[in-house]
Amino acid sequence: MIGREKLVIETGWCKGCGICAAFCPGQVLEILNEKVVVKKPEKCVFCGQCELRCPDYAIYLVNVEE
Repeated sequence: MIGREKLVIETGWCKGCGICAAFCPGQVLEILNEKVVVKKPEKCVFCGQCELRCPDYAIYLVNVEE
């Protein structure tokens, strides 16, 4: 059964380029200490733009069972 979505960040893969944060419509992400972090999780609409734009596959959405 598919539940809600969750944003996953693989910090070891992140190079801190900021592309994901730039394309995020809700300004959910920011670069802190050369890595992406979620600064406003409540604003995430799970659109997938961050996942689509990340050149290092460091951020992605997964379904979480409730």
